[in-house]
Amino acid sequence: MTDERQPTPVFSLHDRAAGVLLHVTSLPSRYGIGDFGPESRAWIDWLHDAGQTCWQVLPLGPIGCGYSPYSSLSSFAGNWLMISPDDLVADGLLRAEDQAAEFSPDPAGSETLVDYDAVIALKQRLLSTVWTNFRGGAGEAELRPAYEQFCQAAAHWLDDFAMFSVLRDRHGEHYLQWPSELVHRDPSALAQAESDLATEIDQVRFSQFLVFRQIGRLKAYAHAKGVRLIGDLPFFVSADSSDVWANPEMFLLDEQRQPRQVAGVPPDYFSADGQLWGNPVYDWPALRATGYRWYIDRVRALLAQVDLVRLDHFRGFAAAWHVPAGAPTALSGEWEPGPAGDFFRALQTDLGALPFIAEDLGLITPDVNELRDQFDLPGTRVLQFAFDGTPDNPYLPENYETNSVVYTGTHDNNTTRGWFESLTEDEQETVCSTLDKPGLDGEAANAELLRLAWSSSANLAIAPLQDLLGLGEDARMNVPGTTQGNWRWRATPSMLSESACQRLRDLTEACNRSR
Repeated sequence: MTDERQPTPVFSLHDRAAGVLLHVTSLPSRYGIGDFGPESRAWIDWLHDAGQTCWQVLPLGPIGCGYSPYSSLSSFAGNWLMISPDDLVADGLLRAEDQAAEFSPDPAGSETLVDYDAVIALKQRLLSTVWTNFRGGAGEAELRPAYEQFCQAAAHWLDDFAMFSVLRDRHGEHYLQWPSELVHRDPSALAQAESDLATEIDQVRFSQFLVFRQIGRLKAYAHAKGVRLIGDLPFFVSADSSDVWANPEMFLLDEQRQPRQVAGVPPDYFSADGQLWGNPVYDWPALRATGYRWYIDRVRALLAQVDLVRLDHFRGFAAAWHVPAGAPTALSGEWEPGPAGDFFRALQTDLGALPFIAEDLGLITPDVNELRDQFDLPGTRVLQFAFDGTPDNPYLPENYETNSVVYTGTHDNNTTRGWFESLTEDEQETVCSTLDKPGLDGEAANAELLRLAWSSSANLAIAPLQDLLGLGEDARMNVPGTTQGNWRWRATPSMLSESACQRLRDLTEACNRSR
C-alpha cells in the first residue's frame, strides 16, 4: 500500500495527450454506483483502447451535504461508497452469499442515476458484514499486517476522521451541534469517547483501509495500461468536516468555532449574485507558521492516489473572496490575499516538482496569471466560454499557450450539446460564425468542439464522457448554485461501446495525441 508520506513519482505534461473526465461514481455497476472494482478496470481498458493517456476524476473524499464531492467530510479520507463488493469477495472478506444481489435502480427506474440513499444503506450493510468477517478471522493473514501499517502511516488524519465519523453518527450531522466538550475537543471527553466507541472507530479505520487498498490497486492497473490518473483538490474544505473540527487553528473561526467569514465568488458566468459557498476560510498566517504542513500533507495524501492534481479554484492561492458570515449573498464579499508564491515554494521544497493543473477560471486578475506562470503550471481553457465574438477571448484555441489543458466543458458546465441547444438563435449564430460552420445543430456543434479541442495547441485535451457520446442536458453532472439533483449521472454499459471507443481513437490519432 502506498505510504502518502513518501515521495510520489511525478507525471507531467510536456507532450500532446488526451483524456476523459468521468467521476468514479458515474461508472456502470450493478450496485447502483460506480466503484473501484471490475468496472473501473474495464473503463481503463476502454481508455487504453481509445488511445487515451489520462482519466480525470472528481474529488475522492467521503461526501457530505448534497452528495457533492466538493463538500467532503475530510480532505484525507476516501469515499467508502466507492468500495467494490466484488473485490471484497476476491479478498476473502465477503462470501458469495453475503454479496448483494442485483442492485435495483432508483424509484424512477433509471439506471443512469445514482440513488444515494439506497446506495448508502447497501454499502453500510456490506461493510458491517465485512467488519464482522474480518474480526472473525477472514483475510487475517494477508490483511492484518497491511491494515496495521496503514493505520500507522495515516494516523495523522485517520484517528481524527474515524472519531469524527462515529461522533457525527451519534450526535448529529454537523459537529457544531454536538456537546460543547466534544466541539472544543476537551481531552477528557475525547478519551472517554475513544473508550466508549472503540469498536465503531476501528470499523471506520478498517473501511478507510479498504478504500485505499482498492485505490492503490486501481492506480497500479492504470499504470500498467499506460493511463495516468488526474485527481481534484478542492481549495476550501467543508464547514462540517474532520479538517475543521480537528484543526480549528487553521481557519478564521470565532470562540464558538463558528466561521467569522465564509468563502464564495463574486458575480460570474454562473450566477448574477455570485456564489455563496459557505466554507470556512483559512488563517494563512497560522498555516505559514507551520510551514503549511497541514496543507502539504493534504496534497501528499491525494498524490498517493493519483498522478496529477487539478487545483480547484486556483485563484484562491492569489486572493479569495471572503464574505461576512450570515450574509444572504456573496455580493458583500471582498478579496483577501492568499499565500501566493510562498506556499508553492514550500510545496516545491517538499515535493520536488509540482504535478498540478491550475483551474484558473472565473474572474482572473493579473496576479493569478503571474502566480501560475511563475511555477510553470498549465492553465485551464474551456471551449464553451470561447464564443463571445471577441478575437482576444482567452478560451479561443488560437489564443492558447501549449502549456495548458483544454476542456470542451467541465463537471460544472452543461453538456456541450445541451449548452449549444440552450443558446438563443443569435448566440448559436455567433458560435457558427466563429467556427466558420454555418447551420450547425446540437449534435454537429458537439462534434465540432471535440475536434477543435483535440486539434488545438494545448498539450492536453480533455472532454467529459457525456461530450464524447454527444449527450444532451439530461446527462449534466452539476448545476452550480443549486443543491438538489446533482452528482447523480451514470453511464450505462451500452454507452461504452466499441464504436464510441474507435471514434475517440480515430480523433486522437488524427490530432497526434495518442499515447
